[in-house]
Amino acid sequence: MSKEIIQSGRAALGIEFGSTRIKAVLIGPDSTVLATGDHTWHDQLVDGVWSYSQEAILHGLSDAYMNMKADAQKRWGVKLEKLAALGVSAMMHGYLPFDADMKLLVPFRTWRNTITGEAAAALTELFQFNIPQRWSLAHLYQAILNGEAHVPAIRHITTLAGYAHYLLTGEKVLGIGDAAGVMPIDSEAGTYDAGMVASFNSLIADRGYPWQLQDILPGVLSAGAVAGTLTREGALLLDPTGDLQPGTPVCPPEGDAGTGMVATNAVAVRTGNISAGTSIFAMIVLEKPLSRLYTAIDMVTTPTGKPVAMVHCNTCTSDLNAWVSLLADFARAMGQEPDMNQVYTLLFNKAMEGEHDCGGLMSYNYYSGEPVTGTDDGVPMFTRLADAPITLPNFMRALIYSSMATLKLGMDILTESEKVAIDSVVGHGGLFKTKGVGQRIMASALRTPVTVMETAGEGGAWGIAVLASYMANRAPGETLDDYLNNRVFAGMSAETLQPDDAISQGFDAFLQRYTACLDAEKACVKGMKG
Repeated sequence: MSKEIIQSGRAALGIEFGSTRIKAVLIGPDSTVLATGDHTWHDQLVDGVWSYSQEAILHGLSDAYMNMKADAQKRWGVKLEKLAALGVSAMMHGYLPFDADMKLLVPFRTWRNTITGEAAAALTELFQFNIPQRWSLAHLYQAILNGEAHVPAIRHITTLAGYAHYLLTGEKVLGIGDAAGVMPIDSEAGTYDAGMVASFNSLIADRGYPWQLQDILPGVLSAGAVAGTLTREGALLLDPTGDLQPGTPVCPPEGDAGTGMVATNAVAVRTGNISAGTSIFAMIVLEKPLSRLYTAIDMVTTPTGKPVAMVHCNTCTSDLNAWVSLLADFARAMGQEPDMNQVYTLLFNKAMEGEHDCGGLMSYNYYSGEPVTGTDDGVPMFTRLADAPITLPNFMRALIYSSMATLKLGMDILTESEKVAIDSVVGHGGLFKTKGVGQRIMASALRTPVTVMETAGEGGAWGIAVLASYMANRAPGETLDDYLNNRVFAGMSAETLQPDDAISQGFDAFLQRYTACLDAEKACVKGMKG
């Protein structure tokens, strides 16, 4: 059956550019994974700017595809020659400016750069809408403020996903979710906020540029739209052997936030997802826009344009991982070689034996600053009350609480200040790997049921493949919400845990002390780093 699907050209392909890996996933009409391939890459610091070269983008795109093609051949004994649908996605935001001939004017500036503080603050004040430093418009305005020579020559700006889509189709468009990382979106109109576009044009009117903002922005499309077809040049870029046929319809390119929503079935209002790994962020689909500006909350959209509030924290498990590594080193010093999966499982389960408020132990996991708590920089810090014994259960519980404490403070803005209703949240990432620990604590901290799926496919690459399949296979009038619920996730195994009131009360007590001692964390940064 799988072999026939591939041979007959009924499979859909998704490719996602992550920060360390480009992944290609081939799925059948039922969203089952048929083949995968990837390519490892790393950003480079070029003249003080984090970037990936054009050559790395082109090579990585092709290599990931060819590795997926080889996997399909190995699994099913069939050569991939045609597709039903295709989609690309990438880490959101950043800056790729092009001239009239689509020549890149400066090296790609990624989301990782924090070089647009002046511009982001000015635009946030102008729009009364939070503009993070990583957004494309912040990069553009910072280049203007810097007087960079390339700005007058700009005729198009886009994201990494938009550039990859252009290479494959020749179309200068973005999915609405990725476009929301270029500049603010009007969800009702389904495109950029016209008032803010006009305000930006007025802001730079005295510069005398031969373009206005609307002239250089990508077009905006919602999920389900056809965003072009694979050209002959695009097909050869993916598959230099010439086996892949052109003409495949391509869905709107999306950012990793949008594909993460799809991969966790969190695109309906009052749903959300929490990604908890090196960093931690929550995305909640809103019934209506927030009432005012919050600099701790990023506003993006689903792939269909619904407003989404994002609480993003820079650090989640890094400090926890460091302590676990120390404990593993102790085991090695005792003559044992521990299995790290077993170490994590044991220590996480030990945390559930701890006191609900961590018994007077306190941890700050800050490897960097956190906008939610107004900290510009960070150093990890562990402290305790003088009469609080350091037990292993309380110690591990404090580390886990610390990994989600800043997120909880950001989420309180939504649930308490804005009265945002949340029916369900899907958790994914390393913090949820040990069954029933991070999931139970997160549900209790947020006082919201948290679901963890046995699998979310292959992550964002699977998510963009599903969006491509939705474009190709949806019935007339079938919404993305219905498609995901009825065709993709209906049979997927998942477990939902409810909040535990005792843990909720203990977490609240921990968080009250955590908030009260934030000045100590800031003083520690000043003292340690000067």
